[in-house]
Amino acid sequence: MSIYEQGLAQNLANFTPLSPLSLFRRAGSIYPDKTAVIQHQRRLTWGEVFDRCQRFAAALSKRGIGKGDTVAILSANTPEMFEAHFAIPMAGAVLNAINMRLDAATVSFILQHAEAKLLLVDKEFGPLAESALERMSAPPEVVHIDDPSCDAGHLVGAVSYDDLLAEGDSSGVGVDAADYLPDDEWDAIALNYTSGTTGNPKGVVYHHRGAYLNALSNALSWHMGDHPVYLWTLPMFHCNGWCFPWTLAANAGVSVCLRQVRDDAVYKAMAEHKVTHFCGAPIVLNTLLAADDQLKGLVTHEVKVMTAGAPPPAAIIQGMQAQGVDVTHVYGLTETYGPVTLCAWRDDLWGALDAAEQAELKARQGVGAPMLEGLMVADSETLQPVPMDGKTMGEVMMRGNNVMKGYLKNPEATAEAFAGGWFHSGDLAVWFEDGYIKIMDRSKDIIISGGENISSIEIEDVLYRHASISEAAVVARSDEKWGETPCAFVTLVAGAEPLSEQQVIDYCADNLARFKLPKAVVFMELPKTSTGKVQKFALREIAEGRQK
Repeated sequence: MSIYEQGLAQNLANFTPLSPLSLFRRAGSIYPDKTAVIQHQRRLTWGEVFDRCQRFAAALSKRGIGKGDTVAILSANTPEMFEAHFAIPMAGAVLNAINMRLDAATVSFILQHAEAKLLLVDKEFGPLAESALERMSAPPEVVHIDDPSCDAGHLVGAVSYDDLLAEGDSSGVGVDAADYLPDDEWDAIALNYTSGTTGNPKGVVYHHRGAYLNALSNALSWHMGDHPVYLWTLPMFHCNGWCFPWTLAANAGVSVCLRQVRDDAVYKAMAEHKVTHFCGAPIVLNTLLAADDQLKGLVTHEVKVMTAGAPPPAAIIQGMQAQGVDVTHVYGLTETYGPVTLCAWRDDLWGALDAAEQAELKARQGVGAPMLEGLMVADSETLQPVPMDGKTMGEVMMRGNNVMKGYLKNPEATAEAFAGGWFHSGDLAVWFEDGYIKIMDRSKDIIISGGENISSIEIEDVLYRHASISEAAVVARSDEKWGETPCAFVTLVAGAEPLSEQQVIDYCADNLARFKLPKAVVFMELPKTSTGKVQKFALREIAEGRQK
């Protein structure tokens, strides 16, 4: 036995399981008078939120809900949704924030697969919840959230959120979040479901340790400092808001809640509350860029945005930077608690470059964030890293504490995802000499034409630079001669002069190798998932139908 193993065991004094609940306790005890949540005229301090979450947790315990039980919630970005991120794990239970844009059949599947014991339902999504619950033989108990700012939908369930809080008298149930810490930091804290575009969604299980570390990684990598003002344009159901509810406990920040992401609502909230940070997919940034100048002019202070969810075209990054909004590009998946890489900016190397060159660099997915242990681009079968030449494609793989526990009730998919001791993302990228990666495509979206690999993202990047194109997506279309050829789908800027198919192809010819040119162009509104990603599977069906 080593001398360092003699009498030096873990004990209560020197070891505490890592959990976001510790961050929450700190914010509630040190900054009880600081604003934690804003929704219109409603404001809650960190002290009030901590007390409400204690009551919530106590109520769950009285109902017999505890370790290993799932509590689901269907809600917009509301104070109640924010509180659920703390109160449910305080009771030892597992938070399942459901995408409220899903159809009833999928919501019903999730509730049954997760074995939810309780469902909290925001008034707006009452009809969706009713339809989902009707499909279940043993539906969970329901608690409704009556948000006064919402006029849509209707209440479901006889018990209200306030009734639930009243059930849980916080006196005598503990005054410190340490009373609520898990016995093991590997215990599940949250369950998030993938989009399930090719079948039933998979349930991704997060643990307390990973949630804690990714929350701190967000704060460190984005240089957020103390008391940031964060605007909720990102859905909290999406990877638990990329772990930002827990990040905002770490730095005692302010959550400004928005029910809907509209350009006017976003700019007015930024101006009124002096928002310092917000997150959003490239489609959100595109919406803001398309807003009228009067709205843009409302914001005169420094704002930072973190973007991910789809590879952002350099033109969108350049547009936001020109507007005075500093863009941090990150990358991750549901399986990695949201963002785990970022395009760490090197002003010493790139500060003197022009705006277009800087935007191209910021469009890369970058390097591992502070809490990610391993990142590589490698051959999917051999796990051998590809050359760092900026050309050779391989699969992005990660490892570390902020990779999921695995897929719920799906050991086969879990084993496949973790083959060789790395998490296989399914994303194809190139690796540059400086260690930065750039996503070129999902493995299923790469176009193989005449034996050549064509990145749909590369073509989309060119299309986005056209002044008359607001959105673009490219998919493979079967071709008797070449096997596959690129088919482009574009949405024109409102009020722009019409473009012909040939004009678009000619524009691409000025910027791409001939074999990469789209052979067909379709003008239409692009179908999107509930999180704003373009549904390429739907576009592939359209492309094949056009050919037939």
